[in-house]
Amino acid sequence: MRIITFGTFDMFHVGHLNILERARAMGSSLVVGVSSDALNLEKKGRYPICNQQDRMRILSALSCVDEVFLEESLALKPDYIRQHQADCLVMGDDWAGKFDELKRLCEVHYLPRTPAISTTELIEVVRSVPQR
Repeated sequence: MRIITFGTFDMFHVGHLNILERARAMGSSLVVGVSSDALNLEKKGRYPICNQQDRMRILSALSCVDEVFLEESLALKPDYIRQHQADCLVMGDDWAGKFDELKRLCEVHYLPRTPAISTTELIEVVRSVPQR
């Protein structure tokens, strides 16, 4: 079974690794769509700390990831699923219910996020540290 997931994966942390490893364990391959810098600005109102090329390179180096591509638009998810012949979409449960309409194309599963860690919180902690 081919699994597909999507995310920004900025400031890569153990929560990212956990969801990617769990997603990969559900199938025979894992394809990851990395949100472009422009898409992240649209979704979150800010650019990622790490640029899209670096984020894609980090994900490509992981043994649990078989393929990485650039996600340019949330509206193109159905096209990405078809293009990559995905049998199952896996997302974090913070997106629960938001992609249920894609069940006509593939299975959709929402996995629990790793508690007590988020990229947004990490960025806030780093920004709060006094500059020397």
